[in-house]
Amino acid sequence: PTSGLEFVSSRHFPEDVQGDMLINNTIGFLGTKQHQMLEDGTGYSTKHRQDLLRSSDINYRPVDLEFAPDGSLYIADWHNVLIGHMQHNIRDPLRDHSHGRIYRVTYPGRPLVTPARVDGASVSILLENLKLPEYRTRYRTRRELREHAPSEVLPALEKWVAGLDKTSPQYEKLMLEALWVSWGQNKPDPRLIRQLMKSQDHRIRAAVVEVVRFAGKELPEKEAMLMEAAKDEHGRVRLEAIVSASWLSKEKGLPIITEAGKKPLDTWMQPAYNTAEAHINGRAVVRPKQEPADKVPVVAGIKPEIMAAGKAIYMRDGFCNTCHQADGKGLESSGFPPLKGSMWVTGSEDRLIKLVLKGLYGPIVVNGKKYPGQVPMTPYEGMLKDDEVASVLTYVRNAFGNRAPAVNPERVKEIRASIKGKKGFYTPEELLKVHPMEK
Repeated sequence: PTSGLEFVSSRHFPEDVQGDMLINNTIGFLGTKQHQMLEDGTGYSTKHRQDLLRSSDINYRPVDLEFAPDGSLYIADWHNVLIGHMQHNIRDPLRDHSHGRIYRVTYPGRPLVTPARVDGASVSILLENLKLPEYRTRYRTRRELREHAPSEVLPALEKWVAGLDKTSPQYEKLMLEALWVSWGQNKPDPRLIRQLMKSQDHRIRAAVVEVVRFAGKELPEKEAMLMEAAKDEHGRVRLEAIVSASWLSKEKGLPIITEAGKKPLDTWMQPAYNTAEAHINGRAVVRPKQEPADKVPVVAGIKPEIMAAGKAIYMRDGFCNTCHQADGKGLESSGFPPLKGSMWVTGSEDRLIKLVLKGLYGPIVVNGKKYPGQVPMTPYEGMLKDDEVASVLTYVRNAFGNRAPAVNPERVKEIRASIKGKKGFYTPEELLKVHPMEK
């Protein structure tokens, strides 16, 4: 349910939150969460710091966010009741083509950043921009530099690098910026690569290996560089070497992958190592067999093939399993209610058939807990035949510990005909008015 990701990199915001991850959420929690980023072996872990922004509008859909040149944060709200493309036709009339908002977030009491000159700036000014703390400014600067000819950029870049203060704590970071600029000209500087691969900072070494991966055609020493990275003490650097080597021929890539595997592989590295080793040897990855989360129950009086057919439908991508999960427990944090132990499932079959055919939208109480119903349940009227609806409903009424009579295809056919003229979703209130909840 997430869309849009940004890292805090702005002097307009406090120093202690720099590097935090901001991530939007469009289902359940509607807003932007802020997480502290923590080094965790080869990868990272996060710690929730705060909910930066939250909306009470059930159609609020934050889909992108980015720091502006003045250091403020912009968040784009798509504002749509329908957000799925698997479940809902792209031409569904409920799609909102008129609304949408952009929010601007600033920090009280702190000055905004003076926007750097980027568009139309000289190469010398653009290079100086690379010293600024704001990532988005440096990113836009590198893009602008790519619009200039190598004959204009590369000599100026060499002069800029030579003038850097080697005693500065930022020296190697600025050297990495310079490497990225040369890469943007399709001429990655081998001297910078060799120097930065000796950096004391594993993050810089890993970033350099990624340049080697994607700019390999311009680097005659590519295999030697990757072999050096495969022997690195830090897992993140070796992980980059493993992934990079998987794109080489077997003769060149396998020794690099094998070398990287001589040191311990943590949980971030093992899947990539297994995949790279299998791919370069021309075979499929051998994955351990997993037992299904919920085996097809054997229920007296219900044919096994009906239960099996129902489960197959339930587990299809974009169908029931996507929201209600393989164990029928739903996703409470995302606002998807459980099917397990729910009278909405085991109670009135007519009520259940109607909500499956026409879909459901709005606040609902399941097992004593209120769910906001912000995301409509898919209407399956046009996707499932009568016997398919009957089999999947029979399955959910007798899976996850539920027990209820099977649903007959003939009853589905009758209900389908009786509600043919209804437009739009059912609401829980509308259904309960006709089919009161059982006690």
